[in-house]
Amino acid sequence: MDALPALLALVAIACYLIAAGRVARAVAQRRVPARGPLLALISVALLLHIMVLHEAIIGPNGLRFGLFNIALMHGWLLALLALLVNVYRPVQGIYLIAMPLAAFELSLGVVGHDPHTTALTLTPAIEGHILLSLLAYSLLSIAALQAVLVHWQERALRRHQRGLLLALPALQTMESMLFELIAVGFILLSLAIGSGFFVLDDLFAQHVAHKTIFTLMAWLVFVGLLAGRHWRGWRGRTAVRFTLIGFALLLLGFVGSKFVLELLLTPAAS
Repeated sequence: MDALPALLALVAIACYLIAAGRVARAVAQRRVPARGPLLALISVALLLHIMVLHEAIIGPNGLRFGLFNIALMHGWLLALLALLVNVYRPVQGIYLIAMPLAAFELSLGVVGHDPHTTALTLTPAIEGHILLSLLAYSLLSIAALQAVLVHWQERALRRHQRGLLLALPALQTMESMLFELIAVGFILLSLAIGSGFFVLDDLFAQHVAHKTIFTLMAWLVFVGLLAGRHWRGWRGRTAVRFTLIGFALLLLGFVGSKFVLELLLTPAAS
């Protein structure tokens, strides 16, 4: 990657980590993190991040959708969604996980960037399918982080530890937000799967079969969780467990298949 995008990425990574550090320090000092500086830091990081993303993905003959560029995109969407969640309802504790992850994925995208990656000329329908898939994966990533926070919050309440609680709303609110995120993510995932059947030639072809199977398994887990919530009032540890299992399956399908195809099989083939 050229010097300027790499420099922009370094500044963005610093902003992400400083934002997470401010929240961590506030939690350690048992005070509420200042909201304004966090929004400013993350906004600057997002702006620089998308400039790096544009440089990496937009090629002269199309779009580059390699594993490391997908990491770049997911990191940006993860940070953006974390910011939007906090605009909707302050859950600043989520920055403790989302910002370091965004910084890590940005660094992966810069270090692993290959300017010679083949650019693809895609139809609008396929681009829409990819966008839906990324949005669903990113939103369910936020849901998984929310589930981790719910778990931490429950444990902090049992142990009477107030530090982290200052960066989070009430537990009931956190659980409601968790299911809101899962419901929206599930709708996007359903649309992504449905569009895939229409725009892709064969969802069970050899190079995408594992991705399809793991994605459908994750979809079934989220169906079970939402049904359990509606009919049996599932919450707490059960909700956390189902959310993390569903996201783990989605991660295996979404990232695992590209990792095997691009980093394991391709070098072996060459």
